[in-house]
Amino acid sequence: MRTLSKIKIFISVLLLGICSSSLAYSFDTKARAAYVIDQTSGTILLSKNTDLPLPPASMSKLMTLYMTFEFIKAGRLSLDEKLPVSVNAANYTGSTMFLDPTDRVAVIDLIRGIIVLSGNDACAVLAEALSPDGTEAGFAKIMTERGKQIGLKNSTFKNSNGWPADGHQMSVRDLGILAGRLISDFPEYYPMFAEQTYEFDGRAPANNRNRNPLLGLGIGADGLKTGHTQEAGYGLVGSAKQDGRRIIFVLSGLGSQEDRAQEAESIVKWAFRQFITEKFAISGSEVGKAKVWNGSSREVSLVLENDLNVMFPVLSSSKPSFSVEYIGPIKAPVKKGDKIAELVIKSENLPETRHSLLAGDNISEGGFFVQVRTAGQYLMNMLFTETEGSF
Repeated sequence: MRTLSKIKIFISVLLLGICSSSLAYSFDTKARAAYVIDQTSGTILLSKNTDLPLPPASMSKLMTLYMTFEFIKAGRLSLDEKLPVSVNAANYTGSTMFLDPTDRVAVIDLIRGIIVLSGNDACAVLAEALSPDGTEAGFAKIMTERGKQIGLKNSTFKNSNGWPADGHQMSVRDLGILAGRLISDFPEYYPMFAEQTYEFDGRAPANNRNRNPLLGLGIGADGLKTGHTQEAGYGLVGSAKQDGRRIIFVLSGLGSQEDRAQEAESIVKWAFRQFITEKFAISGSEVGKAKVWNGSSREVSLVLENDLNVMFPVLSSSKPSFSVEYIGPIKAPVKKGDKIAELVIKSENLPETRHSLLAGDNISEGGFFVQVRTAGQYLMNMLFTETEGSF
């Protein structure tokens, strides 16, 4: 019988050109809650009330869009399909496409109507079409269920569009996760989030511009969604990309449109100026070894599952530290590609990041002599433990 323990191996790594004499500054945001993550490296740059469930207002429309894209990808909905408008959908006020029950609207128009015009009515039309019982409330239930499946731990939906309702809540971390999933899961649709205007049928000339204040500023901003109600304040789920590096940020609870615009622009510039990313290794690179129990080999190589980009403050007084952690020794057989360990990276003034490590080899169970050797090792360990306990 083997004794399992958490094993940590420290790795000495030299990264060039990353040391300086002072610390990076953290961003002091006015937002009630804020979350900024560097998607390229997976490093959280800013966290404030990150997991507090709050009213998300129209930012929760991103979940309706995510599920719509899933239905399209699965072949259960098409972009050119025209959907009817119910009285419930047409009765929504606030930001709308000004739909009425005589309309039949193409899915692609509804999607653009949500992204650019923030149409409450457009969300309800899609929700009723995709709901298991044909109601918006039924769709909200599956929004909550699907949200939990993709990692939204602090999100509960009561409607499709963020209209004020008791219990309709999301955390800023959940909104950031959702934004990341939209970008990575549906790259074919993501460019629509950068569209600054959309004219639908000419019926809403006063509501034809995207409210995202960063689009067109030349700072790499290309999405995603604003939100505002009296209860929620002003918020924004945003993303920007510069020189191949992407950040995602969420702000909630700001006091005005001006505050939202200024805070969002400042955060984007801060994230790109104060932090840099170095490519550490490519996927498949070996970064260490793990001990194996009762195997044809006593060790198995550990390789990176994905390319590894390491983030650190520009003004940093120390280099990032690297360590490998796993529960071991690992029992044979070991299959190449199994996730068996994690690479842990710690940088000054930043939370640690963890990256999956895979087995780089196939390790079969040992033969007779290996089993005898393993049994002998176990007996020696037991004897040593008992001897220690007798003193």
